[in-house]
Amino acid sequence: MQATLDTTALAPGDRVEAVRDLVWGSVVRVDIAHHLAAPELSVSLALGQCGDVGVCTTRATATTVRRTARLAREDTEPMVFLGLQRTGSSLVVQHGREALLRPGEFAVYDTASPYTLLFDDGIDATFFRVPRAALALPDAALRSATAVTIGAGNPLAALTASYLTRLAGDPLIRDGVAAAAVTAPTLELIRAVLTVQLGAHRLSRAPLEGTLATRVLADIRAHLTDPDLSPAGVAARQHISVRYLHRVLQRSGIRFGSWVRDQRLEGARRDLRSSALTGLTVAAVARRWGFADAAHFSKAFRAAYGMSPREWRSA
Repeated sequence: MQATLDTTALAPGDRVEAVRDLVWGSVVRVDIAHHLAAPELSVSLALGQCGDVGVCTTRATATTVRRTARLAREDTEPMVFLGLQRTGSSLVVQHGREALLRPGEFAVYDTASPYTLLFDDGIDATFFRVPRAALALPDAALRSATAVTIGAGNPLAALTASYLTRLAGDPLIRDGVAAAAVTAPTLELIRAVLTVQLGAHRLSRAPLEGTLATRVLADIRAHLTDPDLSPAGVAARQHISVRYLHRVLQRSGIRFGSWVRDQRLEGARRDLRSSALTGLTVAAVARRWGFADAAHFSKAFRAAYGMSPREWRSA
């Protein structure tokens, strides 16, 4: 596991803030309402990463978690969470549906839309976080799969729950050299159990054309700071030709070079205002976002925002 937190080791006055800081920084931005006062509340978090799959094992006193509409709108990389109930019960609310979870059951929810998680009897669950694009499911299908109890009625539910429990509990698999090898099978199993739940078995076959643009943009975002980012590299990772890559982007009204430049400029603009990066020169910030030529960066920045990078930093 990469990070752990046990609030029993903290002063009561520090517990709420410590939980929020870890969850916001390493899991997801949500509002957390503890039902008990600070001296009585208890939270234990253990975080890990298995390739693209994040793992968060949680035990806590009664809590309500809300992903507000504002937080959902601010999401730059939507994720899908799978919450697996270990003991007790909980309620997942999203898109007008409620999923009551009992031990061994699970449900998914999407960070691109508001949701609420109710743990009136406390939390004893493991949460798995995967990039929305990695599931390669159409938006409508994913929406239909959220906040639905997945359990005995799904022939893949028990297998999925058992597999994910083992993945979360075995550090030799989760954090060792095997982690990269099990990432793709883990995503495929989650995808399969969702498509079975939807009764859309055809979706569990080859990655869908309808999600290709989403996956391409997610790939580009993940490599924005790479100065060698190119259409050829993206196409190779997505197993398509460069010509087809441009065609996919054009359908969404996107030109590769212009979109990459705009995203990099926006990232640099944020960094120039970051109090944590005041020690970096403008040229260093430019290099950080893939601009090898500081003069070219300054010219592009002024064209986009009407002022130089130095003027923006000091404004």
